Amino acid sequence: MRSEISQCLSQCRRAFISLAALSGVANVFALTGSIFMLAVYDRVIPSGSVPTLVSLGLIALLVYVFMAFIDIARGWMLTRIGLIIEESLTGRTYDLLVRKAASGSNEASGVVRDLDQVRGFLSSMGPTALFDLPWIPIYLAICFSFHWAIGLTVVAGALILVALTLVSEVVTKQPSKNLHEAQNRRFSLMQASQNNAETLQAMGMTLAMSGSWRAVSGRIVEVSRVMADMQTVLSTTSRTFRMVLQSFVLSVGAYLVINQDATGGIMIASSILSSRALAPIELSIAHWKSFVAARQSRTRLDELLQSNPPEHQSFAIPAPQRTLTCEQVSLSPPNVGRTIVHNVSFGLRAGEGLGIIGATGSGKSTLVRSLVGLWPPLSGVVRLDGSPLNQWSSTQRGRFIGYLPQRVALFEGTIAQNIARFDPDAEPDRIVSVARSSGIHEMIARLPNGYDTMIGEGGTGLSGGQSQRVGLARALYGDPFLLVLDEPNSNLDHDGELALQNAMMQTRARGGIVIIVAHRPSALSAVDHVLVMHDGRVQQMGPRDEILQSMMSRPAAPPVTAASAA
Repeated sequence: MRSEISQCLSQCRRAFISLAALSGVANVFALTGSIFMLAVYDRVIPSGSVPTLVSLGLIALLVYVFMAFIDIARGWMLTRIGLIIEESLTGRTYDLLVRKAASGSNEASGVVRDLDQVRGFLSSMGPTALFDLPWIPIYLAICFSFHWAIGLTVVAGALILVALTLVSEVVTKQPSKNLHEAQNRRFSLMQASQNNAETLQAMGMTLAMSGSWRAVSGRIVEVSRVMADMQTVLSTTSRTFRMVLQSFVLSVGAYLVINQDATGGIMIASSILSSRALAPIELSIAHWKSFVAARQSRTRLDELLQSNPPEHQSFAIPAPQRTLTCEQVSLSPPNVGRTIVHNVSFGLRAGEGLGIIGATGSGKSTLVRSLVGLWPPLSGVVRLDGSPLNQWSSTQRGRFIGYLPQRVALFEGTIAQNIARFDPDAEPDRIVSVARSSGIHEMIARLPNGYDTMIGEGGTGLSGGQSQRVGLARALYGDPFLLVLDEPNSNLDHDGELALQNAMMQTRARGGIVIIVAHRPSALSAVDHVLVMHDGRVQQMGPRDEILQSMMSRPAAPPVTAASAA
């Protein structure tokens, strides 16, 4: 099966055929200089005909103008091919980036840069060398037609330039890979620093962390310097050698003229033709760095895209309305290498609420990430109305799941857009209704621009409590069947907690299921079941009042089996 990039390139088949045709015409027109010189030296000068010289000059000028238009057309076509590749894959790469990040993996951190690298190379003049290379034998054949000595000289020069190209492949492959890895590390460090800028600045950690930044940047500078130095040496060597070869061919031609084995026109024409014959190889060397980078980027993109196929909008299973069951679920967060949650089982019916409590590190947040489909279980299954979560795509699941993570992630845009999950068809009445349900309508109404108030990335412009309540409203948008809240009251005041409890009760009243991870007992007033976790296992589960009373009256019991907990 062909990769997605290959499929995109196949869509441009006609454009590539047109490029090949234009390149053929351009290479035929490239003989103009040699033919013009041959005619001038062997026809015009001996005859002394000025009209012939003017006619030949005008014809050559016209051909050069056509050559310019052809080169412009080739550049435009390559630019558009690059844009077609980006437009075809940009949505796919964004989906891949979000999916991998949501699963806790940074594997796709460089996917956008890889796509830019592929598009940038395809949009450059580098690919034109590939269309010009097949014409080298034709130029060599013409050189041999002038004289075998001229042909052999140009062939020897071509072999030396090919050797330089192979050297470019060897010396730039590993440094290019090292540069990509260093750039990914710096990008990850940049994101971490931006996300935790307040902590770095307030606690005086900027200077200490800048050491890591300087180390990574220094690595990038060093590898970039090595690659640039190599490329400079190779490009300069190839360009210098081509000029030397051109002069050497001229010298061979002069020797043949002295021995009356060639004419002066052949001497000049062969010198020009040798330069043109070797130009594609020199162009390949000049663009070799970007070619190697684009090839490595394509390989990485192919591997990521093939290992993460697009989500298919499968058969439209009806939205769940009855039950949530968690069956023997064990979980290991990405890049952790050990199991955090062990054999958790429970079941909930429509209208019920579950509070998950336990010490820090007991696996509460890990468990709820699996309940909303972010982290697939190592074993076991999460079902809604008997169907596994993976039978819905993330887009389909989003219509009946509301999720408020510990760290509320708001996006740059208006408050209304954030509440409506950036749905372009969101109805204002629904946005206001869900804002009232989460108790933030009055707060929004007091803002200068109301629901049109712009907020920055991460909720800049709002307090922590306000951001959390906007995140709650977003989770409630669309009346989800499953509402999962991970410590939703960590930044809330008394009014905010009342609004949270009211929102949970309303969700249960309309037949939804509520799951809340909490440390404060007050947050459990709106649920009827409590699950206690310890070291990733179910320690207790049952009616809320019984569990809370049991926890207050006796020490924590040892973990029970998943079967008995269920």
